[in-house]
Amino acid sequence: MNKALKIMAGLPRSWPPAHSAVWVLAQQALARGLVAVKFLLVGRMLGPEALGVAGVALLAVAIAEALSDTGLPQAVVQGRQEPAPHELSALWTAQTCRGVLVGLLLAALAPFLAAQFHLAGAVPLLWMAAMLPFLRGLASPAYYVVMRERGFQQIAGVEVANACADCAVSFACALAGAGAYSIVIGLLAGEACKSVLTWAVLRPLPPLRLRWTGIGHYVGFSRWIWAGSVVNLILNQFDKVMVGRLLGPAQLGMYQMSSKLAQMLLADAGIALSQYLFPTFASRHRQQDGSALRLARRLLLLGTLLLAAAVAVLAVVAEPLFLLLLGPRWLEAVPLFRVFAVNMAIGALIALLVAYLRAVGLPRAATEASVIQVGVLLLLVPPATQHYGAVGIAWSMTVGLACAAAWMLFRMFRRT
Repeated sequence: MNKALKIMAGLPRSWPPAHSAVWVLAQQALARGLVAVKFLLVGRMLGPEALGVAGVALLAVAIAEALSDTGLPQAVVQGRQEPAPHELSALWTAQTCRGVLVGLLLAALAPFLAAQFHLAGAVPLLWMAAMLPFLRGLASPAYYVVMRERGFQQIAGVEVANACADCAVSFACALAGAGAYSIVIGLLAGEACKSVLTWAVLRPLPPLRLRWTGIGHYVGFSRWIWAGSVVNLILNQFDKVMVGRLLGPAQLGMYQMSSKLAQMLLADAGIALSQYLFPTFASRHRQQDGSALRLARRLLLLGTLLLAAAVAVLAVVAEPLFLLLLGPRWLEAVPLFRVFAVNMAIGALIALLVAYLRAVGLPRAATEASVIQVGVLLLLVPPATQHYGAVGIAWSMTVGLACAAAWMLFRMFRRT
């Protein structure tokens, strides 16, 4: 399970250094690649309906976690001083209690969710998914400290081990006939592996005791992270809720697979790079020499050119790509995939913008952009859904993302 971590740790530390972007790119290629393999193999084996059933369970987890996001991990990374041992204990207490409460809430709501999304007999699956927030909450807060110090080599090892466990267990369960359960079981195995490894290999370890005070100075920053999470909840899950409620699990499976495939091909690169850029921008911003802004400008220009070319290529090869990877049962998702290619390209640029704005102490700007996106959705979704169905929802999401990106660019350059 931790073979990938041992391989990473055994590589020479002198080249590349632990803070190098090479480790983030390696993590992207390995961890995200394994997740892609998992969804493509399991999706091809099980079909759209089973993927949609599992998607509802994960949708419920995503909603509950977004509503309860403390923003504390990001505050630790952005803060000027490394947290003391007693602060790490308080961080672990807050994150663990959050995981327990979210898990209990999801378990209690499982029968209601199953009824709302037409999932007869799926209550045990929802109960199983409710364990995910608990496992995530158990992870050591040393993970945030290592991220703050740009220890990307260690982070990459932990995340790749997580992906290995997830992919292997999911595929084995799918072959054994576990159906939609195989996706959730794999995620549970991966999160359990990750939590164990954060305690086994990452330092500093917090004192293992419940502590309820000592992290109030993080609240001013983290409250905007929480607000952004709540708004992003509407943005990221609103469309899936509508598709699942109105069209059922099979159509939700189509919608999610087209979105997931576009994300893996386009947005995941930006998300992975933002993992490197957030602490890097924060480090440069602390120097007060303008280097953070200069780096952000260069990356935005390069990213825009590369993503535009990628979107054009994917629009041409979409249909043969779906036939090759997923089979003829999934061809109905091709028009959605073409829309999501544009959507995820913009999302990759937004990931870079959010990393910069948070690193320079402007998390509010990202939240404001999300509010603008909500307003655009409220205007566009009703008529777009009436005339174009799921494709109309996807285009509405894309236009909203473009408006959000424009606002963040305005705030970024206005600061100068």
